[in-house]
Amino acid sequence: MSSTGVPKTFQIRTFGCQMNVHDSERLAGQLEDAGYVPAGDDTPDVVVFNTCAVRENADNKLYGNLGHLRPAKAANPGMQIAVGGCLAQKDRGEIVKRAPWVDVVFGTHNIGSLPVLLERARHNAEAQVEILESLETFPSALPARRDSAYSGWVSISVGCNNTCTFCIVPSLRGKERDRRPGEVLAEVEALVAEGVLEVTLLGQNVNSYGVEFGDRLAFGKLLRSCGSVEGLERVRFTSPHPAAFTDDVIDAMAETPNVCHQLHMPLQSGSDRVLKRMRRSYRASRFLSILDKVRTAMPDASITTDIIVGFPGETEEDFEATLDVVRQARFSGAFTFQYSKRPGTPAAEMDGQVPKELVQQRYERLVAVQEEVAWQENKKLVGKTVELLVATGEGRKDAETHRMSGRARDGRLVHFAPRGRAVDGEVRPGDIVEAVVTYAAPHHLVADGEVLSHRRTRAGDNAEAGLRPRTSGVSLGLPAFGAPAPAPAVSGIGGCSL
Repeated sequence: MSSTGVPKTFQIRTFGCQMNVHDSERLAGQLEDAGYVPAGDDTPDVVVFNTCAVRENADNKLYGNLGHLRPAKAANPGMQIAVGGCLAQKDRGEIVKRAPWVDVVFGTHNIGSLPVLLERARHNAEAQVEILESLETFPSALPARRDSAYSGWVSISVGCNNTCTFCIVPSLRGKERDRRPGEVLAEVEALVAEGVLEVTLLGQNVNSYGVEFGDRLAFGKLLRSCGSVEGLERVRFTSPHPAAFTDDVIDAMAETPNVCHQLHMPLQSGSDRVLKRMRRSYRASRFLSILDKVRTAMPDASITTDIIVGFPGETEEDFEATLDVVRQARFSGAFTFQYSKRPGTPAAEMDGQVPKELVQQRYERLVAVQEEVAWQENKKLVGKTVELLVATGEGRKDAETHRMSGRARDGRLVHFAPRGRAVDGEVRPGDIVEAVVTYAAPHHLVADGEVLSHRRTRAGDNAEAGLRPRTSGVSLGLPAFGAPAPAPAVSGIGGCSL
């Protein structure tokens, strides 16, 4: 609260992966609990950067944004700027040396410290830098202000036990820590009670879930348990590691009705030689065999991936091996990256760094092959009926097309025309519609015919009213898998958006 009694406003700017997005929801929940309110069009009293350190330009992006804020800070000395996330964990006090107008720096292990650090910085009139070396409180114990009325992230683990030579995440997020299954289900149930229809189970390697409490089959069991949550219509998860992918997970996906037939599994490279240098503990044949099993159990499954181009030592033969796996795997989509050095990773010191010009050429060739594959796969859906959860923020509704957008159960983006006699009132984000695909492009589908059915949902009611799930922290300490969990406290739904 400001000296005038008017609540201070905040804005959170998020960079990076889904884990960062989820952390930002926790940061927003804490700030609201501390009396802050989301900023509108005016300059915020507090700006929080939740940063990523995976890509080479992450540093430039942060310091560029901080530079743009410097005049606003000079004009309004009471404004506070905080930097958290992976880049903060890496750069630590270097951030306030390079940008002395920053007030708070906090790491990945202490996102719960933000309100206290802001108050301390105001009181002491100097920057506060607090970086913990290990996790003390699981993020789920913190309140969350969710971004979506109909879909929610649920973290099942944090950290990573792998040692991929290109990745800096384990040194910034720490070793894997798993939540108890009862805690996860309690959070899922709390979200569904608020009207959420879809949850995504989140972890650096979700299918290694259970390692901390000694149950290697825990993830498959968790998927099946989500099937018993009444009102939960869709369950997704990201991202599994091929080396830990077991048949029981495939069975759970195929046999649990609300688990979507969608799999995002990083390939990184199709060359066994490069995979070995990456310290990825699988080979191309193992990866492809998993896809074969998934498609045998779920012929309609959509599979997406991550691929790195230009890893140190990658030859033309290695790159051709990646293209070959892409053609065999028939991915419906891929996140493709040009390798960039990250200080502190073994790959940064490897011989055979590939020239940027060659990396760019290979990247363009890979994108061309993958887009052709994705287009061919999408064309197979023309004429098919798809069930869509109507979405916001990634589609379009304009005067020319009148199209809205939704996600099919397999994760594909579909633009559709919300018209037809079956429509019961206006279609809203969070509602469920069925439509027939009429056109396919590499990155999306179009359904321009009449909507076959339209189901208004509580999630749609909440989205229409501008309401978002606002849950308290869930940390119940339950000892047994699937044990009944007391309902977590729910503090209502916040009505503002960032």
